[in-house]
Amino acid sequence: MPARSGLAPSGPARSGAARSGAARRGAARGAAGPARAREALGRYGEDLAARRLREMGMAVLERNWRCAEGEIDLIARDGDAIVICEVKTRRAGPFQHPMESLPPAKTARLRRLAARWLSESWLARYGRPPVGGVRLDLVGIVLPHRGAPVVQHVRGVG
Repeated sequence: MPARSGLAPSGPARSGAARSGAARRGAARGAAGPARAREALGRYGEDLAARRLREMGMAVLERNWRCAEGEIDLIARDGDAIVICEVKTRRAGPFQHPMESLPPAKTARLRRLAARWLSESWLARYGRPPVGGVRLDLVGIVLPHRGAPVVQHVRGVG
């Protein structure tokens, strides 16, 4: 059997009895369990947000656009305007409400990312800025313990 690098050696020194409870739980679901759960939560929230934007008559142009400076969750077209949309998804609980989680530094970063997307994607294709300008929107999603998700959309947050 070929050797598999990156795995902890098996045997008595690494048996279940020798590891802590957290290590056993981590091994059972994979080392990136919490990270995968957050990714899945974010992906679900982005799916809901994209659906909401489409229901409002917008066309979703891109999802999860990335560059070296960061990521834009959703880019949509609302008539003649381009919408840069930040999506925040939270489970119900004692956490900060998603609509409160867009600090000025994040807004500034989204503006920089929007400018970069415009220059690389929009201007390269159309040669001029969008007639309706660019708008930053926030979609906040709360997933209650039971029942349907609560989706809120705020236009022009930044």
